[in-house]
Amino acid sequence: MAENKSEVIAGAVVLAVALGFVFYAGKLTGASAGGQSYELGASFRSADGITVGTDVRLAGVKVGRVTSMALDPSTYRAGTTISVAEGISVPDDSALAISSEGLLGGNYVEILPGGSPIHFEPGDQIEFTQGSISLVSLLMKFVGGDSGEVPSE
Repeated sequence: MAENKSEVIAGAVVLAVALGFVFYAGKLTGASAGGQSYELGASFRSADGITVGTDVRLAGVKVGRVTSMALDPSTYRAGTTISVAEGISVPDDSALAISSEGLLGGNYVEILPGGSPIHFEPGDQIEFTQGSISLVSLLMKFVGGDSGEVPSE
């Protein structure tokens, strides 16, 4: 009988620790409930490196996340929807750029705020976007010496 009690206690401790990790992971990724947000749309020529759930940052601070991505078959661009925390007003001349955290870091969507006194409303489309830059193609241009010039004879 004493073995059963100790097994139940050990199981309860393991379950409590597992729930603590789940709660911590939810807080860390911003997946916890609470906090209202609104959605904005954008279209990228190249959306390499971002997926649903990728951070949206303003001045290096997480203010939202990517909520959906789909290919627009008429324009061949990546249609993206982002959520922005309620209370963060984004000027309507702002731009979105896919930025990298470094050579080994992941990508995130960066809001580059404009100076307009008019702000985006929920559901608006951000027109100014900059897609991701392929580090591999940049390295190949550097290593291969591809300057884009035609060799002279």
